[in-house]
Amino acid sequence: MLASAHRLTDPDTYRAASRRGRRAGARTVVAHLLPPSEEQVVGMPIRAGFVVSKAVGVAVVRNRVKRRLRHAVRERLDQLPAGSVLVVRAQPKAAVASYDELVADLDHCLRRVLSPTREAR
Repeated sequence: MLASAHRLTDPDTYRAASRRGRRAGARTVVAHLLPPSEEQVVGMPIRAGFVVSKAVGVAVVRNRVKRRLRHAVRERLDQLPAGSVLVVRAQPKAAVASYDELVADLDHCLRRVLSPTREAR
């Protein structure tokens, strides 16, 4: 479970991260990272949110995917810049992926959005 300070609940922030953030995709997940602006860095925690649509599966499957992603992101919060916003969107193939596959895809996406040589879209 993510601590409440790290949970992303504001729909406008979800939208901003999805539209303006750096994006990287893999077979099972797509990650959107919105880096903090200059005034947000001081004292702002890293916030993470998850999007798991009905295309992934029935409620039981969607909740299992979301739990797995939440656990994987919680272990990787220290890799993200302070004050940033991360939105992780599950692809339909996440429903049949193992935890290890989800983690590998998430790590791949995080490496790409955190890469300093990669241009913002």
